Amino acid sequence: MSVYTKNLLSFILILLLTPIAGKSQTETSYTKYVNTFIGTAPLTDPKILGYELPEGWRSWAGLTFPGSSLPNAMVQLSPITEYGSGAGYEYEDTVIYGFTHTNKGHWNLCNVPVLPLSNSDGKFGSKFSHKNEHAAPGFYQVYLDDYDVNVSLTSTLRCGYHQYEYKNNRDRQILFDLAKANNRVSTWSIEQQGTSVLQGYQQTGERIYFYAVLNTAIEKLEKKEEGKSTGFAVAHLVNGNTGPVELKIGLSFVSVENAKENLEEEIGDKSFTEIRNKGTQEWENLLSSIQVKGGTDKQKEMLYSCLYRSFLWPALRSDVNGEFTDAKEKVDKADFNYYTEPSLWDTYRNKDVLLGLISPQVTLDVIKSMKDVGDKTGFIPTFFHGDHGASSIAGAYLRGIDNFDVRGTYEILLKNANVAGGARPYIEEYIQKGYIADPDIPNPHVETKAKAGVSKTLEYAYDDYSVAQLAKELGDTANYRILMARSKNYKNMFDPTTRFMRGRLENGDWIKNFNPQYPYYEYMYREANAWQVSFFAPHDMKGLIALYGGEKGFESKLDSLFTVPWNPTYIARNVETMIGQYCHGNQPDHEAPFAYHFIGKPEKSQKIIDNILNNLYGIGDDGLALCGMDDAGEMSSWYVFSALGLYPFSATDAEYIVTAPLFDEVKWRTSNGKMLTIKKPEKGRAISAIKVNGKPNEGYFVSHNLFRNGGEITIVTK
Repeated sequence: MSVYTKNLLSFILILLLTPIAGKSQTETSYTKYVNTFIGTAPLTDPKILGYELPEGWRSWAGLTFPGSSLPNAMVQLSPITEYGSGAGYEYEDTVIYGFTHTNKGHWNLCNVPVLPLSNSDGKFGSKFSHKNEHAAPGFYQVYLDDYDVNVSLTSTLRCGYHQYEYKNNRDRQILFDLAKANNRVSTWSIEQQGTSVLQGYQQTGERIYFYAVLNTAIEKLEKKEEGKSTGFAVAHLVNGNTGPVELKIGLSFVSVENAKENLEEEIGDKSFTEIRNKGTQEWENLLSSIQVKGGTDKQKEMLYSCLYRSFLWPALRSDVNGEFTDAKEKVDKADFNYYTEPSLWDTYRNKDVLLGLISPQVTLDVIKSMKDVGDKTGFIPTFFHGDHGASSIAGAYLRGIDNFDVRGTYEILLKNANVAGGARPYIEEYIQKGYIADPDIPNPHVETKAKAGVSKTLEYAYDDYSVAQLAKELGDTANYRILMARSKNYKNMFDPTTRFMRGRLENGDWIKNFNPQYPYYEYMYREANAWQVSFFAPHDMKGLIALYGGEKGFESKLDSLFTVPWNPTYIARNVETMIGQYCHGNQPDHEAPFAYHFIGKPEKSQKIIDNILNNLYGIGDDGLALCGMDDAGEMSSWYVFSALGLYPFSATDAEYIVTAPLFDEVKWRTSNGKMLTIKKPEKGRAISAIKVNGKPNEGYFVSHNLFRNGGEITIVTK
């Protein structure tokens, strides 16, 4: 029997015999439904993508990682099979080059790579097989064929825990491949302290410090070209030990001393099994917030896998002592957990709402972190495009997360909305004209650089609405009126002759070279075409419908969105996975499937939503591909809400649009301990009535008060 087989059998036996701390073996397990490999496989089907992948292209779909992480942790400990890839791990690869300690899925991070070696010839990396690879929330295991090492990984908030079982107990080595990461490494350093401690840092756009303790002595630390892009370090371990080699490593974005303190506080003398069980229990507690009856096994797997992925970002950045490196690259200290900014384009749509519903303390600390950035830079941070911190903060406040400096945060959001040089590019033009213009370019193409004026105008209008809601709550009537008037600016992009949101020139004329099907990255539209942005006014759907001439005209245009065929010669990464012109592989039109509710045709929305839920998540022979980038959990959160029958159509507003859940019954334990029950007793998918606490509900929206107080929604279908 091989070493790997013995280890695997032992691992399975431990799982069977050891109950998770705090749970009886008869209780339901939710982590068992999570498949952390979903999203790591490539999407290749042209019928789903909308085009044939050009040679050498890998679709920007999924970009998830399978490794160990706790919810919203600093450490994401995961294998890397290709540097420079979205999340470092691509399922079709056959070689692992290391195990890195940070991740997001955006071609960045993947810091501090570590790899156990045995009899290495200087070429680092080992073949592996998915047959000998296993993962679960807070755990990852793989057998490295070339080195005959079984690797098991688990983690805490700020620390990684490696366990290496070497077949050959002589010539054991550990590579610290510190010149490599997904970001460019400018310099790095490592040194040995005592007999079994390694410490140092890796410098990318920010400096990441580490402090690592081994359970065996180091014979020597070999360093090649320390600090240079071609260098590396190898720790040679003493011979003699026959048990597993354990490496406990703490991270910090402040100092080595803090990394050490993080390690001592979170792991200390605890065993691998203790840390792993504790992590499993944390995930069980989070996932058990939502309990379902009915549905297929795949639907349950997808629900809990998506719920899991929704809580991997934003990431913790402060240490156990409260210190963090702030936006000015200075060390500061706070009485709250400091987090990275959310991926606001586009997690504001749903993921930030889901975070607040299940982990309100994290949401509160994220808001405080964003305000800290605002205090020090003058502006609440944005991500990539738009000013959607406005929606996330206003939405959280209106849902009852209010234990922060609301007025101080509001004042910075007002500055975001009005002052040039900060969060909103071209804000002066937007205020003066009511729109942002683009140039008339004779032959624009996907990569044409311009202002993305249509997308910015539409999104700024929604952001204005969001800030206006805070103004209203705080009694700032003057700014409320100004911002609400500006929230109608989306109408300035609507061309009644073509019935599209269309780019305008500086003089107000429509851009002449106009093809509504052609996608652009930042010419008129941000990662979209005219079809995909022309239904975006979640704060004023009544006004949007009027632009189309009323309900019949709006319905006709919306029908066309989902039926006009995609031109397979129009190729833009991210603008993929098409239902007609609708693109579920990217976020700009993610509200559109729900839009039929506003003209009293929810059954038409449901058909599209069901198509997406059942056919665009868990794709391919292995069911591991997703239809687009997970984008730090936005794609997953769309699934969670839609599968459960509630969606935050306008994330700023404390209400949810009702759809038919995939499950017969949903029990949602709210953050204050109340229970919201959603029932769908019939098998039909077309909603005919909605009851709240036994009484008929008017319209298709329900109030957030159901999460505050608990209650029951009954969805009648036919």
